Amino acid sequence: MSSRPFDNVRNIGISAHIDSGKTTLTERILYYTGRIHEIHEVRGKDGVGATMDHMDLEREKGITICSACTRAEWKDTTINIIDTPGHVDFTIEVERSLRVLDGAILVLCSVSGVQSQTITVDRQMRRYNVPRIAFVNKLDRSGADPFRVVRQLKEMLRTNAVAMQVPIGVEDAHKGIIDLVEMKAFEFEGEKGENVIEVAIPENLADTVEERREMLLDACSDFSDEIMELHLEGADVPAELIYAAVRKATLAQEMTPVFMGSAYKNVGVQTLLDAVTAYLPNPYDVPNVALDLENDEAPVTLESDASLPLVSYVFKLEDGQYGQLNYMRVYQGSLSKGSQIYNQSNGRKYNVGRLIRMHSNKTEDIDEAHAGDIVALFGIDCATGTTFTDGTLSYNMTSMHVPNPVIDMTIAPVDQKSQKNLSKGLNRFMKEDPTFRVAFDDESGETVISGMGELHLEVYVERLKREYEAEVTTGAPQVAYRETIINKAAFDYTHKKQTGGSGQYARVSGSMEPQTDEEIEENYVFEDNVKGGNIPREYIPSVDKGFQGCMGEGTLIGFPIVNVKMVLNDGAFHAVDSSDMAFQSAARGAFREAYERAGPTILEPLMAVEIETPTEFQGSVIGNLSSRRGMITQTSERESDSIVEADVPLSEMFGYVGDLRSLTQGKAQFTMEFKRYAPVTSDLKATIMKQFADRTRRLS
Repeated sequence: MSSRPFDNVRNIGISAHIDSGKTTLTERILYYTGRIHEIHEVRGKDGVGATMDHMDLEREKGITICSACTRAEWKDTTINIIDTPGHVDFTIEVERSLRVLDGAILVLCSVSGVQSQTITVDRQMRRYNVPRIAFVNKLDRSGADPFRVVRQLKEMLRTNAVAMQVPIGVEDAHKGIIDLVEMKAFEFEGEKGENVIEVAIPENLADTVEERREMLLDACSDFSDEIMELHLEGADVPAELIYAAVRKATLAQEMTPVFMGSAYKNVGVQTLLDAVTAYLPNPYDVPNVALDLENDEAPVTLESDASLPLVSYVFKLEDGQYGQLNYMRVYQGSLSKGSQIYNQSNGRKYNVGRLIRMHSNKTEDIDEAHAGDIVALFGIDCATGTTFTDGTLSYNMTSMHVPNPVIDMTIAPVDQKSQKNLSKGLNRFMKEDPTFRVAFDDESGETVISGMGELHLEVYVERLKREYEAEVTTGAPQVAYRETIINKAAFDYTHKKQTGGSGQYARVSGSMEPQTDEEIEENYVFEDNVKGGNIPREYIPSVDKGFQGCMGEGTLIGFPIVNVKMVLNDGAFHAVDSSDMAFQSAARGAFREAYERAGPTILEPLMAVEIETPTEFQGSVIGNLSSRRGMITQTSERESDSIVEADVPLSEMFGYVGDLRSLTQGKAQFTMEFKRYAPVTSDLKATIMKQFADRTRRLS
């Protein structure tokens, strides 16, 4: 038994492109670990649905909408699991889960391979430095080719993907796997694949097994001198050395071990669980960093030690029947019922009344939690991303990445009762989901909701009706445009006002510039080059604040301005009449003056669209995308299907699902995710400006 209590704990997420089989895999994991006693399918005929898809909407649509947590035991290891959505509209669920996890399983379809959302999930894993193993699923499907998927992982994700197994048969013949570490073959028997039977390695696979074993040993040689020497000498390499080398490389994110099977056909799940315990990190293996608020936010490495002061992080909220439910990862120290915790954002103190573990939407009361645990607690008011400590430390965890919404929609209640319930529901959803925004348009008197896509907003509208009995009407979806500049423009602006008594005086001089590619993530950059005290140091933040105040609304169509750099070079002040307010006013005047000369233009969101269609319809699909201003980026063949990838403006994709069905007799499917903002053409710019001018006139 390990002397460290969390050596045998794994905090993992299961992530993938939509329809790769994540939730089906999670259901099997729960069954084989004894967490549940019956297997239910995502679109099962029994009406129950998969355990982790507990919302009615999830079961009806056959997709995961909210990430769900559970805890299972495999042999002597405890595994905390978060099943995440595959649809890009719910990407924040993946983002917040990966923010607190130590490792992950990247699930891929053996036919479809690496798809658009696979690339997004891989990017998210890299953002939070999450080691991962890959599971090539659906080997029972027609067209399954696991080693093509391994190649795609190398080429498309630029990861050192190494096959750890060889399947025994594919498509209808798939019934087991061959472990390249132990050089043993296993078949999965019994009604639900619960009996793992060791069998002889089939003779017809001997050459493939030998070739793949060589590739595995070559990859391990880069991480173990012992393996390199034994391999060069032609000697047998002990399994223990391979396990150690693969684990070392996986934790360093320099290798992605690839496992295989079919979750739906109950093949390969138990060996995948063995891989989770063998190769993915425990809480001690992962460095977690907080910022010391009392030391100029200097980074501090946290220790997974229950005896140290508490540091924990709330990564997800839900409004449960007993009040707000906070999902929390404990990074350092311990937490117990009755203990006091402090919100690092506002300094408020709370008593921990009820501490629980989650199993999908079910709760299990516990008395305490320690560093490395993922738990939940009721009755504590806070926002997503809040750090809690025991009050002895002033630490804050780094925040998660929150993408900006790309689509807006007006929403209105149909009666007085719905008005009250609508307000309640919107407040809750906005608190739970940082990518869901609500705003009130003063000009039109309309409530505007914003999100990551049509499905995202559609789900929240449906939840308002079901969970809050709020009957609402909605307007047509509206693209979330942005404004920016294409030229550099100088400004020299003096704000002067004399109204009796002390006046107002401030002068600012500098330039407005488009951002460079390196700065583009920031949206707004301020550079202070003032020398010689021409503007006193206490007024520099006032200028910055004045500039920032103009970024919220551009002059072309009233959308936020992005990707602007403001450079302050010079200015002047008056000993009596200058003030914070005067310099803010001067900055606003300078911004407006420069903006008109800097070539303001409109940006629209471009979406990465991937369509899988029978090859006979490829020409029609491409033609339709071209008519939607789409730019085809790649086409490829996959069995009898064609894969078409294109960059298409979001404004052209409304109603696309219906058109695609008509073009392909309902046989094609597509996925879409935000890629970047791009400038519109001058003709389209004039059209959009006219549309918004007409709308403003109608409202006035």
